[in-house]
Amino acid sequence: MQFTKMQAAGNDYIYIDCFRQSVSSPSELSVQLSNRHFGIGSDGIILIGPSDHADFSMRIFNADGSQAQMCGNGIRCVGKYVYEKGLTQKRQITVDTLAGVKTLTLAVNGQNRVETISVAMGAPGFGADEVPFSPEQLAVLERTLREQGIADGICPVSMGNPHCVLFVADAFHAPVEKIGAMAECHPAFPQRANIEFVQVVDAAHLNVRVWERGSGETLACGTGACASAVAAALKKGTSSSVAVTLPGGTLGVTYDRNNQQVFLQGGAEFVFDGTLLSI
Repeated sequence: MQFTKMQAAGNDYIYIDCFRQSVSSPSELSVQLSNRHFGIGSDGIILIGPSDHADFSMRIFNADGSQAQMCGNGIRCVGKYVYEKGLTQKRQITVDTLAGVKTLTLAVNGQNRVETISVAMGAPGFGADEVPFSPEQLAVLERTLREQGIADGICPVSMGNPHCVLFVADAFHAPVEKIGAMAECHPAFPQRANIEFVQVVDAAHLNVRVWERGSGETLACGTGACASAVAAALKKGTSSSVAVTLPGGTLGVTYDRNNQQVFLQGGAEFVFDGTLLSI
């Protein structure tokens, strides 16, 4: 089986072209390949295939084998992959995800290489049934975090997948592993959640670390960057367009509140191609 490893802001996935080959047990394969000591090493695998509703489909499996609805960094890599691998010549494409069809706009340079990708991520959701979350348990979680002096506020947001944004004084020194693991599986979130630790640097700049559901802390998370920007705009009065700095790099997020749309922009890179000799 042929594969390609790619990364966007350090969020790395293994991409498999399912136009030409099939994967019978993607959850098991993701666990095997994602292991950074006994496998290739990644945050998960992404399958690229056909769709009846869009130009392409993508299916995401986390490092623990669970399936994710959406990944903002992963989908940008899909845009670069399908263009530079010759699967399309279009510079605006649609991708079918479990969070709906997303539109990607590719910025291509003179060497016919994709430099940046902008993704229309859709509307954020805030309701208890959209994220989803339990209001009673969320109040318990927020009170616990305030009493421990860890966060001065939280905000649940759906970006097609569940997020809980925690506002902290210093994102890069926050107890991400301890609190992330606890909050991900808290009774407040019946489907678990991605946990963002967000520091508002100024009105146009956020520092963020992310504990991803099913993967642990990652160097970046596209939907997490979007959720952070949306929550900061609503709760902290930040600008509609912000730079979100994560350990793996900086992403641009624009939140159009009038039309309730979020746009994510950034680059993507190939790491290497390979062949699985046994699976």
